[in-house]
Amino acid sequence: MEKLNKIIDQFDIKGTVSEVKPLGNGLINDTYVVRTEGDTPDYVLQRINHHIFTDVEGLQHNIEAVTRHIRRKLEAAGETDIDRKVLTFVPLKHGDKTYYFDGESYWRVMVFIPRSKTFEAVTPESSRDAGRAFGRFQSMLVDIPEQLVETIPDFHNMELRLRQLREAVAADPVGRVKEVQPLLDELEKRADEMCKAERLHREGKLPKRICHCDTKVNNMMFDEDGKTVLCVIDLDTVMPSFIFSDFGDFMRTGANTGAEDDKNLDNVEFNMDIFKAFTEGYLSTAKDFLLPIEIENLPYAAALFPYMQTVRFLADYINGDTYYKIQYPEHNLVRSNAQFKLLQSVEKHTPEMKAFIETLK
Repeated sequence: MEKLNKIIDQFDIKGTVSEVKPLGNGLINDTYVVRTEGDTPDYVLQRINHHIFTDVEGLQHNIEAVTRHIRRKLEAAGETDIDRKVLTFVPLKHGDKTYYFDGESYWRVMVFIPRSKTFEAVTPESSRDAGRAFGRFQSMLVDIPEQLVETIPDFHNMELRLRQLREAVAADPVGRVKEVQPLLDELEKRADEMCKAERLHREGKLPKRICHCDTKVNNMMFDEDGKTVLCVIDLDTVMPSFIFSDFGDFMRTGANTGAEDDKNLDNVEFNMDIFKAFTEGYLSTAKDFLLPIEIENLPYAAALFPYMQTVRFLADYINGDTYYKIQYPEHNLVRSNAQFKLLQSVEKHTPEMKAFIETLK
């Protein structure tokens, strides 16, 4: 606690710190709530995982540019209560940086948004709210003047992920290729179609936009009444990407009726109610800036992400489980099979998805 207080003291916060305690259950950064005495704001202290986000300077540049641009948009629109509708990062007492390096770790502080809450449950209602919030987030950043960096280079690059799988197959370091050959064959059948985003981008038909790239339902902050979305949070992965990243990533987790590593494949189906709700919300705030090619390929985005995750889990299984944490020897194979089953369900529902999108144009 003494160390945390010394770190907090580097930042230009208001008030006297009365309490520091862990906050949330994030898997990447360590997060603490910092309570202050009296009427001064409370804060959130985070240790940035610089093993994942290796360019901390670029990371904070992105976040500062994005929050500054959103704040300007809210002010121009005459919004009220703006400090609860966009994150505010606190600079150091000495200098203008919004992060501090203690010799081992990087830290940052943001103002705690009062009278707010998050939700973990994915329901049609929360999915519609999520779609609306993430679509609005993208919409506000369409004209951001600053150039943003990729905080995790090639994060959702399907061509790279397939190349990594093929390299694993060629090496076959622990002799597992033979047992998974049928699944490998199925993935290769779809490889050309699944890489079409990169291909369309090279042809100048598909733009990269500023996307959130981690569109979980708990990355939105609601007003305390639980009915109004205040803002989008957890901005570490905000970077240039295809809009498919935000759409498809939500579908892979939110619209899966089973678990990511479900051993019982009968549990795994694609939930069309979640798809319809998220899509309706998303297009209500995003369709004015989206190109026709982006809208018509939203079903492709829903398929892309379970396909990509199947490829990644399977590559790790073939490599001997060197990347993802596993709980038992076949865990990555179980994950691969569950994700592939979700992909098959998405494919089955694709005509229905396309028909629904036509009703929203």
